[in-house]
Amino acid sequence: MTETRFDVLCIGNAIVDVLARVEDSFLARHDLTKGMMRLIDEQTADQLYGDMGPAIEISGGSAGNTAAGLASFGGRAAYFGKVKNDQLGDVFTHDLRAQGVTFESMRATAGPATARSFILVTPDGERTMNTFLGACVNLTAADIDPAVVASSQITYMEGYLWDRPEAKEAFQRAAKIAREAGRKTAITLSDSFCVDRHRDSFLELIRNQIDIVFANEAEITSLYQTSDFDSARERARGDCEIAVLTRSERGCVIVTGEWTSTVPAHPVSKVVDATGAGDLFAAGFLYGLTTHRALDHCARLGALAAAEVITHLGARPEMNLAEHARRAGLL
Repeated sequence: MTETRFDVLCIGNAIVDVLARVEDSFLARHDLTKGMMRLIDEQTADQLYGDMGPAIEISGGSAGNTAAGLASFGGRAAYFGKVKNDQLGDVFTHDLRAQGVTFESMRATAGPATARSFILVTPDGERTMNTFLGACVNLTAADIDPAVVASSQITYMEGYLWDRPEAKEAFQRAAKIAREAGRKTAITLSDSFCVDRHRDSFLELIRNQIDIVFANEAEITSLYQTSDFDSARERARGDCEIAVLTRSERGCVIVTGEWTSTVPAHPVSKVVDATGAGDLFAAGFLYGLTTHRALDHCARLGALAAAEVITHLGARPEMNLAEHARRAGLL
């Protein structure tokens, strides 16, 4: 087997999160519906960016959040994603690398600008999101470095990538390389609407190329077209080596071939922003798995990371997760 350079390689949509506090009048001026998420074009993105006040710009995207969480635990994380050679591409690259993640994907020199998600927070705490997908959807098989895949214990992929044929091909190539190198593969199903769009091909992928599936309750019941969580759990048991099914405040359920375990959520005093909870849960779980901890322990690390990220704005940890876990007696 190739020497292990990375614990986890994360592959996903490379998006810069632009967080800004705005007044309700800003939403009205741009005809935005409070609390909603919508996709926008590049012209609208430029208009919003030009009109908003001071903002925080950080690298985002589901798999990017997971990579950052892994690095915060002390894991060796790598990331594949597509940005353009522009200002926000610089922001994404610098920010992710500064958090300890290896990110060496080639930047686009033509085509749409780097993706960004405008997260507009009004005085009542409500978040209104406007996302321009831009360059991130142009990830292709050419962006998959076989050497990085083969030297990663686990290749973890974001379900959102399944929306474009070229990205799907990239995803499948990475899974094939990982499997042939004797490595593990993992997927997060991303959201129930994503599952609805790609149910049959997701099932085929999971049954043939994926070892570990992460899904929340809505996603796993959508995958198996049932309203009964227990039924979906049992179906998942037969389709992959490990299924990790999160249920918000009810914790998570882990299933393998003959084994089931329920691990409670980590207590929190106040939920400020649930964005990134699933991404950080996956980070903690994968860190535990790649450091050879029992599955229950992996889930407790995931629950700890998820609990930290929902206590503040933004989808990245604000404290060192390794130190946090040590104080909690988990490392």
